[in-house]
Amino acid sequence: IHASAFRRLKHKTQVFVEHEGDYYRTRLTHSIEVAQVARTIAGALGLSGELTEAVALAHDLGHTPFGHTGEDALHALMAPYGGFDHNAQAIKIVTSLERHYASFDGLNLTWDTLEGIAKHNGPVVGDLPYALAAYNALHDLELETHASAEAQVAALSDDIAYNNHDLHDGLRAGLFAEEEIADLPLVGPAYAEVDRLYPDTDPYRRRHEALRRVFGVMVSDVIETSQMLLANAGAQSAAEIRHLGRPVIRFSDQMWQDIGAIRTFLFKRMYRAPSVMEKRAEVTQIVEDLFPLFLEEPDLLPRHWGRQIEAAGKDRTALARMVCDYIAGMTDRYAYWEHARLLGGQGTSPSQTRT
Repeated sequence: IHASAFRRLKHKTQVFVEHEGDYYRTRLTHSIEVAQVARTIAGALGLSGELTEAVALAHDLGHTPFGHTGEDALHALMAPYGGFDHNAQAIKIVTSLERHYASFDGLNLTWDTLEGIAKHNGPVVGDLPYALAAYNALHDLELETHASAEAQVAALSDDIAYNNHDLHDGLRAGLFAEEEIADLPLVGPAYAEVDRLYPDTDPYRRRHEALRRVFGVMVSDVIETSQMLLANAGAQSAAEIRHLGRPVIRFSDQMWQDIGAIRTFLFKRMYRAPSVMEKRAEVTQIVEDLFPLFLEEPDLLPRHWGRQIEAAGKDRTALARMVCDYIAGMTDRYAYWEHARLLGGQGTSPSQTRT
């Protein structure tokens, strides 16, 4: 919570570019919601709430400005230098890039927390992102195994949080109507129950009550399914959980199918909506303009990056990775402002957003 990277999430995109509206979720509000869900599930399952919450709060620290659009652009630009992966970047942030303490770089997190950040979506196999490979070579995170049950809870809490809040935000943005989502599994029955219990409630409360029920059903399903899986597994330690060869925190098959229908709807109607796609093209161009500029003229970077520039020297890969760290750490508004300052165009105020 005290890390600069965590505070910057306030001004980083979830779906909508950060300054488009005060009510839409950002990476910060999303991370807080994920942590709240994760802590609830962990408590019901008798898991460590502290570890679960730590992984949940840290899971998006490596995200670029402009959400997955910014990540896609940066990954393409970094292809000759090892690519870019936001989970690996989160590890780099918490082990190296956060530099506030006199005796060490990073945040001095436990092995279990780092393992959870790296593997909360499952085992990491094949070609490792360079940032993760570099750390793992020094401190083995057992990337080929599943993560702890706590990290698995954080991953599913992420699914619960974004599917629900994206329905909220999509409705608020006018990308689809309540009549349309009422045809979705989970959502339709929730609206029907609210209409039965509160026939005279106003539209805003009706929406909130319905989506609150969808949220609750998902949480309950994870708890009930995972209680059964944990009991059947018979694992007596975190190490045994990791080496089971399968996750122990899951949705039921029917719930996973229902969530898939919601995700398909959101993909078509929200993530690929014309207004969102138009903005994606705009912000992709910002990243594509800034990266080569800083790569060719690293002296344009802020003064406190001078030591890293000197260390990179003429090593093109090292320099590219340093530029990548700088751009990945930007907030949406700071990226706009840097682009406007260096290349012209329209920017937003950089107040309190410098990296």
